Amino acid sequence: MKKIYSILVENQSGVLAKVAGLFWRRCFNIDSLTVGETEERSVSNMVIVSSGEKKTLEQVEKQLNKKLDIIKVRTFTETQGITRELLLVKLRYNRENRKDIMENCQILGAKILELSKNQMVIEMCDTPERIQMFLDTLKTVSILECARTGTLAMLKLSEGNA
Repeated sequence: MKKIYSILVENQSGVLAKVAGLFWRRCFNIDSLTVGETEERSVSNMVIVSSGEKKTLEQVEKQLNKKLDIIKVRTFTETQGITRELLLVKLRYNRENRKDIMENCQILGAKILELSKNQMVIEMCDTPERIQMFLDTLKTVSILECARTGTLAMLKLSEGNA
């Protein structure tokens, strides 16, 4: 089972280490972690994606709620939320594969940021699954560098809170 934790925390040094330590002490893997300030500079939003047994995931949520630096914890599944990830990939291309790369970019909504004689930098913002799908289309190309953000997530709108 995969769970997304959207955690509002006080924007102070050491908070990230405390939260990550909670997962580490329980030998629990973090699949993805992103942290950034919210509209208030004193508050950060930490999004953690983790997978494991339902009981363990619930225990982690209870432990998170006990931490003093944590303001609010929301948990939800991938189907209950909107998820996005950013990809930057630098690759080498040639005359034969350039057209295929550009077509894949157009089909999957990726954007070419820079283009030189034999290299290009591509940006894509989409769900983690579509990001992986795009990377799979590049398996035959020489990828020079690849950087992915962690998953950003937010609960979908529902009739009750719209």
